[in-house]
Amino acid sequence: MGGLRKRDWWIAFFFVLPVVVILLAISIFPMMYSFYLSLCKWDIGMGGQRTFIGAGNYLRLFSDARFFNSLKNTGRVLLFGVGAQFALGLSLALLLNRSFRGRSLVVTLFLLPMMISPVVVGCIWKIIYHYQYGPLNYLLNRFGFRSVNWLGSSNVSPYSIVLADIWEWTPFMVITLLAGLQAIPDDLYEAARVDGANRWQIFSGVVFPLLRPVVVIAILIRVMDAFKIFDLVVLLTMGGPGQASESVAFYNYLTGFKYFSMGYASAMSYVQLAVIVAIANVFLRSFRGREVV
Repeated sequence: MGGLRKRDWWIAFFFVLPVVVILLAISIFPMMYSFYLSLCKWDIGMGGQRTFIGAGNYLRLFSDARFFNSLKNTGRVLLFGVGAQFALGLSLALLLNRSFRGRSLVVTLFLLPMMISPVVVGCIWKIIYHYQYGPLNYLLNRFGFRSVNWLGSSNVSPYSIVLADIWEWTPFMVITLLAGLQAIPDDLYEAARVDGANRWQIFSGVVFPLLRPVVVIAILIRVMDAFKIFDLVVLLTMGGPGQASESVAFYNYLTGFKYFSMGYASAMSYVQLAVIVAIANVFLRSFRGREVV
């Protein structure tokens, strides 16, 4: 029996080994190597000399005003973008959770923005935001308002990116929360109505507590995605005017692939990762605390 178990162990080992090797090659090793680079000064454009400087790149980040500006712009997407996506997504999911003719078609139409390529989304919104010929300014002019420089104003351009992101990713919230709503048994609604609960009481006392795990997952996914927003910034503003709409991901890209400061870009990536992990932990701790209560 012992020999049989040992043979089975070796068989399992050889089956798992290719997966482990692939995981090490495409995931673990790049992460370890990039962390090592974050401790080095490596400017490819300056001859490619790599010098170990310890925490120098991380200390440099804390005095980099451009990095904090990109964090602020990313924070706008997190606060206003993800917040609006959740509010709109929950409202639409509650409406679509009812039976009516053509419901499947309506749900499919709501999903279209999410299914479009991000490049196409950026091109669509660049046309919409066009100062002279865009339909958005045309509508404003028709109602007696002046045209807005949606992509050329340092005050407006960050929110233009947020608006495009809301349009693109609200369907994700809708379909995720709708799936959570449809998983709630009808018996619970009936029991609440028998007890005399009104619609708000049913939502706050029955629906939302059961929907909360789905809400947490949906918001966490969107927070992680929003923190990595890149495509809309490139396609709409290229971080401009100046650096008014530059996100952390876009600044990281410029640092590594335009300025060729690979060590500094690696350090920026790990700080970005640490911020995402911190936000996720705070959010999950808050959720667990409410569950205990």
